[in-house]
Amino acid sequence: MKARDLFVGADGRPRWGWRLLLFVLACLASMVVLSAIAYAVYGDRMRRTDQQLLFSSWIVMLALLGGHALMLRLVERRGWGAVSMGRDALRPGALVVGALLGALAIGVPAALLLVTRWLRVEPAAPGSWGGAAMSLAVTLAPAALWEELAFRGYPFQVLRERFGAVTALGVTSVLFGLLHAQNPGAAPLPILIVVAAGFFLGAVLLATRSLYAAWAAHFAWNWTMSALFHMAVSGGGFPTPDYRVVEVGPDWLTGGAWGPEGGLAALLGMSAGVWYLWARPRRWTRVAASPGEPTLARPDGREES
Repeated sequence: MKARDLFVGADGRPRWGWRLLLFVLACLASMVVLSAIAYAVYGDRMRRTDQQLLFSSWIVMLALLGGHALMLRLVERRGWGAVSMGRDALRPGALVVGALLGALAIGVPAALLLVTRWLRVEPAAPGSWGGAAMSLAVTLAPAALWEELAFRGYPFQVLRERFGAVTALGVTSVLFGLLHAQNPGAAPLPILIVVAAGFFLGAVLLATRSLYAAWAAHFAWNWTMSALFHMAVSGGGFPTPDYRVVEVGPDWLTGGAWGPEGGLAALLGMSAGVWYLWARPRRWTRVAASPGEPTLARPDGREES
C-alpha cells in the first residue's frame, strides 16, 4: 500500500475519516470568521446574557452551513442533494409531515400527562404570548437546524455511505445524546431518551429523504414544548408569560426537571411516529437509498475501499 492510499480512496476522494476531519475543520474555520464579524457588528448585544443563546445559535448554524458548502463544493463536488438538502427536499409535503410528527410526538404525550394530572399548570407573570412564541421561534429554529446539520447532515451521509444507514443512525444518535449530557438536570434516562430522539429524527430523514423535514420535526418538537406548553426543553427553561407547566408525577414518565422529553411518555410518542413512517403507503427505504436518490457515493456506484 502506498502512502497516498492511507489518505485517498479508489474514487479519488479523501477516505471517510479524513473527510469527517476536514468537515470539522471547515466548520471551525467558518465559525471563527463568523464570530469575528458578529463581534465586530453586535459585540455589545452578544455580551448580554439574554442574547447569548440567540447569537450562538445563529453563528453555529451558519458555520455548519459554511462547512457543508465547503465540503460539497471543494471535496465532494456535488450539490446539496447529496445531503438531502436539494430543491426536492424542500417539497411542502415533507416539511408538513416532519412538523406534524415533531409536534404530535411530544404534544400528545404532554396533553395526556396533563389530563392525568401528572403535569400541572401554574400561573406565571403576565406578558405577550405571541411575542414570547415569536422570540422562541427565532432562537429555536437555528438551534434545531445546526443540530440536524451536525448529526444528520454531512457526517450522517459519510457514515451511511461507508457503513450503511443502521450504523449511521446508531453513531449519530449516541453522539446526539451525549451532546445533551452537559444540560441542566442530565441523568441516564433523559440521555437515553435523547438518543432515541436521534433515531426518531433519523427516521424522518430517511423516510422523507429531506433534512429539512428532520429539521421541521426537531423545531416543532422544541417549540411545542416551550411555546405551547411552557415547559423545560432538555433541562433548560425559557421565560414564558401567563403560565408554566410543571411535573408532579413520576420522573421516569414525565421527565422530571428535564421536561417531558426526558420521560417514557415521550419515547412512546416517538415510537408512534416511527411506526407511522414505517406503515405509511410510501414506505421509506429502511437502510438503503432509493433508486435515483442523491448520495455521496460515486455516480457509478463504487464505494471507497
